[in-house]
Order: sequence, then structure tokens, then C-alpha cells
Amino acid sequence: MPEAIVLTVFLLVYGGMVLGELPGLALDRTGIALLGALALIATGTVTPAAAWQAVDVPTLGLLFGLMVVSAQLRLGGAYAALTRRLAAFDASPRHLLALLIAVTAVLSALLANDIVVLAMTPVLVEGCARRGLDPVPFLLGLACAANVGSAATLIGNPQNMLIGQKLGMSFGRYLLVAAPPVVLGCLAVWLVICRRGAGRWLRHTPIPRVETPPFDRWQTVKGAAVLLALVAFFLASSVPREVVALTAAGLLLTSRRMASRHILAMVDWHLLVLFVGLFVVNHAFAAYGHLGRLTAGLEAFGLPLQRPPLLFAVTVVLSNLVSNVPAVMLLLPSATHPQAGTILALASTLAGNLFLVGSIANLIVVDQAAALEVSISWRDHARIGVPVTLATLAIAAGWLALTG
Repeated sequence: MPEAIVLTVFLLVYGGMVLGELPGLALDRTGIALLGALALIATGTVTPAAAWQAVDVPTLGLLFGLMVVSAQLRLGGAYAALTRRLAAFDASPRHLLALLIAVTAVLSALLANDIVVLAMTPVLVEGCARRGLDPVPFLLGLACAANVGSAATLIGNPQNMLIGQKLGMSFGRYLLVAAPPVVLGCLAVWLVICRRGAGRWLRHTPIPRVETPPFDRWQTVKGAAVLLALVAFFLASSVPREVVALTAAGLLLTSRRMASRHILAMVDWHLLVLFVGLFVVNHAFAAYGHLGRLTAGLEAFGLPLQRPPLLFAVTVVLSNLVSNVPAVMLLLPSATHPQAGTILALASTLAGNLFLVGSIANLIVVDQAAALEVSISWRDHARIGVPVTLATLAIAAGWLALTG
């Protein structure tokens, strides 16, 4: 009976990850994951103590700490000021796009890519409108570059943080391996958009009124200094990354001018709850033997997930079916090959550009743009996202084959 309950809950949760909802209920993916965890506890299938032990607290601590750092920079007006400078830069559309992609990629490698696009999208629309440029190719460049750039480090996005923490990966070693395909991937983003957008750079768009936090030099410098110190510690210190990130968060929260409630309001609590729910559901799925039977079944069919090419392909497909964080959580137990962590990080992140719903960053850009009366359809995104994804995945696969 408990095995049947766990399997039913797992199928409902991951079915909800595919659909983005449960029909008839006003639940998003976070609500579905939380409901699944609560159902397991309510039925006695998982005890509260076991549920707590299933949660990877170091991963959540790292996520929370980095969210506070990013919130500091956002409230200090850093993102808005930087985006306005970019949009006003005296350059041709092609050169402006290249600069935007480069800056976005670097920011997304060091800070959560979702927060980067959330802060930059409205200001980018405003800047394009002032210059008479079509915002769509630049917004698509922003979304694609945020996804590609975030693959460069183990702190660029939530799934990379999880992979790095669970597998104990070296921050510097991963950066050395991931940087070349990410740089080439950003070049691929620029080439695809330039080719598809040739001759269609100009467009009259009403200039929106965008309200952003005023630029505060001191708060920005403080946030940037803390971020650089974090990266230095990650590269050169053996102190656990979550401890360093939480220490940084504590330093930023002890401010005389910026209220802690304003910083904490910028933390993505929904993402943290999604992680908690999925940790519990996946723990039960493995504890009751379902994951082992699934893996054994695949091996019986000649599909061992431990093989790098197969793991790469399954990660790409699963990331587009259930989203990258749930996909990575499900595949992590099979990450036994020395290259497995890098494969999971690159493949799950780069796959996010394939479809509009493949990445939260994509959806944020589209929703923020729609609020300012700039429409980006599924077709618009696919014209750029599909070739970008195929190109970047091919680059990553080739690079992994060479370095393997």
C-alpha cells in the first residue's frame, strides 16, 4: 500500500510538472510539489522527521544566500542603471546586441539568471523604444544569453547549485570546463539572432513608463564587493559554499539604510518551496525502491543512464518535459560517471532555450514584455530558441567528448 501511494503521488507531481498545473486546481508547479510532499506526510508514508532529513539544507542555504546578494543589487538600482547604460550606448543594433548578450551572460553566471532578466527586461524595453529599435530580438537575446551564461558556473541557476552541492563539485574546475562552450554558445546566440533579425531592427514602439529603484552607489558597491568576495572564496577556499553564501547574506541584512523586509521580499520563496517539495517526493520514490526498479528497467533495455551520451540526451528531453530542476533531481542518483555533473549542468541549462516554457527566464521575459505591450509569441521564440538550443547543445556535446 505505501508503495502504491508513493508511486501515485510521484506520477501526479511529475505529471503536474509537465502540464504546469493539475486540471481543476489553481496550483502551479510549486503548489503541486508541496501538495505531493504534504500528501506523503498526511498518509504516514513519510514521517515528518524523514521529510526533514530528505531536504538538502546546504543547497537551500546556498540558494537563499545568493538570492539575498542579488536582491541587494536589485534594490540598489544596479540592474536598472546598467541596462539603461547599455540601451543608450552609441552602437549599431548588431553591436548593441553583442554587448547585451555578453553582459547578460556574465551577470547570469554570477547571479541567479531569473532575477537578472526580471530586473533587466522592463528597462530594456524602455531603452529600445527610446531608440526606435524593435525590442523583440533584444529581449530574445536577453533570455537566451541568461540561460547560456548561467551554465558557466555552479551558482548561475538553481539546478547547477543543486548539482554542485550534491556531487561536491569544484567551483573552479567546473568553470574551466564549462566556460569554453558557454562563450561559444553566446556567440551562437548572437549569430542566430543577427541572421534571423537582419533588416528588421527598427520599429516604432510607445515608450513605456518604467519605475525602478533609484541608483544607490553605496548599496551597489557593497553588493558588488560581497559578490566578488563570494566568488573568490568559492574559487580559493575549502569553506562550504552554503556557509560562505549565508555569511554574505547576514552581512547584507545588517544594514543601517536598507530594511531587511525589503531585501527578503525579493527572495524567491516559491523556488525554495519547490525544492523542498521535490526533495521529499523524490526521497520517497527512491526509498520505496521505485527509482531502483526504473533504473534497472532502463539498463535491461540497454539504456544505462550512467553512459555520458545517454545521460546527456535524457537530460535534454526530461528538462523540456518537466523543467530542469525536477529533471536534475530525478537524474542525480544516476550521476556516477566522472563527467556526469558537468553533463547534467550543461545539458539541463542549455536545453531551456528550446521552448518558451523550457526555462523560467524565458517566461519572465515574455510576461514582463507583455505587461509593456510588447508581444513575443511561441513562434517568435521558436525561430530563435530552436536553432540556438541545437547549436549550443552540439557545442557542449562536442566539447565534453573532447575533454572526456
